[in-house]
Amino acid sequence: MFPKPKPSLKPNTYAYESEPMVKPTGFREYDARWLFGSEINLMGVQALGLGLGTLIGELGAKPELVTGHDFRSYSASIKMALVDGLIAAGCTVRDIGLALTPMAYFAQFALDIPCVAMVTASHNDNGWTGVKMGANRPLTFGPEEMIRLKDIVLDGRFKAKGGGGYQFIENFPARYIADITDRPKLRRRLKVVCACGNGTAGAFAPQALQKIGCEVVPLDCELDHTFPKYNPNTEDLKMLHAMRDAVLESGADIALGFDGDGDRCGVVDNEGEEIFADKVGVMLARDISAKHKDALFVADVKSTGLFATDPMLIANGAKTDYWKTGHSYMKRRVNEIGAIAGFEKSGHFFFNPPFGRGYDDGLNFAFAVCDMLDRNPGKSMADLKNALPKTWSSPTMSPHCPDETKYAIVEEVVKHFETEKKKGGKVAGQAIRNLVTVNGVRVTVEDGTWGLVRASSNKPELVVVVESPVSQARMREMFRALDAVLRTHKEVGEYNQTI
Repeated sequence: MFPKPKPSLKPNTYAYESEPMVKPTGFREYDARWLFGSEINLMGVQALGLGLGTLIGELGAKPELVTGHDFRSYSASIKMALVDGLIAAGCTVRDIGLALTPMAYFAQFALDIPCVAMVTASHNDNGWTGVKMGANRPLTFGPEEMIRLKDIVLDGRFKAKGGGGYQFIENFPARYIADITDRPKLRRRLKVVCACGNGTAGAFAPQALQKIGCEVVPLDCELDHTFPKYNPNTEDLKMLHAMRDAVLESGADIALGFDGDGDRCGVVDNEGEEIFADKVGVMLARDISAKHKDALFVADVKSTGLFATDPMLIANGAKTDYWKTGHSYMKRRVNEIGAIAGFEKSGHFFFNPPFGRGYDDGLNFAFAVCDMLDRNPGKSMADLKNALPKTWSSPTMSPHCPDETKYAIVEEVVKHFETEKKKGGKVAGQAIRNLVTVNGVRVTVEDGTWGLVRASSNKPELVVVVESPVSQARMREMFRALDAVLRTHKEVGEYNQTI
């Protein structure tokens, strides 16, 4: 028998070394995240592995699984604790070692294995750990599976069957790079800043870009798990500003930045201007829909309204479905409705055939951007960006809010705006034209200015995004209107950044 996990244990005690600790809030909507040491210990990770193996059996999936780990000082030990639990539950584990998350997804196809458990805290700060899981490629777990996993682990309902096994797959990253670069080289010689924030992608992204014909300017590609300059997060302004400086200094055509586990990509154009991923998505949707008429896309609710209003997309017959934010939600939606691509504002992009296998891969996204430039000789990234209708957009702003209260607060915010709409109230001085409530609430007023409030799926935070097709002043007015509602809840703290 394996002990039932405790929600908390005191470090430097016998109990901490002899019992599993798993804080319940670590089970998120579509993956798992904990502060290692204070919210989960190694025995807690073993319990997670036992629970995941148990759930795989209940789901009727073949008990074979791919695992890998990102580049943090503690990730390898966490992975092996997870593997111990999986083997005890009867799973055969194929370990691809240090890897990008998309490598683990690719391994499901290349090794013909149905399940995956990638140990990564993605873009979270050092101290965090987590696991991205799935049992039906190319999909990853959603809320239903995460709730079941949480119940199994916290209740200690483990089925330790034994009979599992372990195999390390040597040099698997080379197999991934060979696959993703098995394509025509670029005709246009692009000079590309490759920014990795000293994270996992530094071991792989520069050579992959070189293989498709790019001249690569490496930026913080040396592996250093202390992340000495900034966190490898493609929405972090420190990283984006470093990319801007490198572009301007080197005269590069573009900067492509990768997050901590390589499933996201950020873009800075040749003039040093950051382009939010949703705008890059519109540019790619224009490029794709020009060749594939009546193309269907998915965009998350944080994304620009241009997916619905851009004249070129309309002329190409393109349709876009706005859906829930989150890599698991987006993957499922792209798969369910047969969309050719899905674009999430955080930089998770999903391409179905002929462009991809349906999962999010930062390098595949980067290659798509390079291909778009290749198909537009004589035009710069700034030219393509400036061809879009003008909108004023905020970064993703994240006021602190405890995991225990954030969902209830968002429910109250949704009800507030639903009530305002029913009674004909105004937001930012105008009547509400539309509410989208599939994921928090997205409020659009008469002039097209909109704002979003939702709960973060992987941090104790809320998420706030605003955009206006009219002016920066209208964007700021919408932000003030949303913030005024949030300030009625004392649990909502300060923003990580603001406008």
